[in-house]
Amino acid sequence: MSVTVDDDLWSAVGDPIRRRMLDLLLSGGGGTATTLSERLPVTRQAVAKHLGVLDRVGLVHVTPSGRERLYQVDEAQLARAVAQLSSVGAAWDARLQRIKRIAEAIQRSKDS
Repeated sequence: MSVTVDDDLWSAVGDPIRRRMLDLLLSGGGGTATTLSERLPVTRQAVAKHLGVLDRVGLVHVTPSGRERLYQVDEAQLARAVAQLSSVGAAWDARLQRIKRIAEAIQRSKDS
């Protein structure tokens, strides 16, 4: 079973701060670096850098809003990430089932 994984996308969502940012953006319908930094344990500058990573992989869209930039989650790209995760999870489930069957066969041969 072959799974195509977008390494840049997974590198972006591999960071716990960026995952939390996506959660906040989804629950709030969007946000700015300032509003996000108020809810995260990092500086506004760090939030801006994380948002830049999410923007480069297409997980967020940016809209100018006065002096700030409003970020919103790109739901199509997020759905793509979720589909990849599901596919990877299914592949690993299949591998683990094969390992379990092999281990059980080895145990049965030892018990015989």
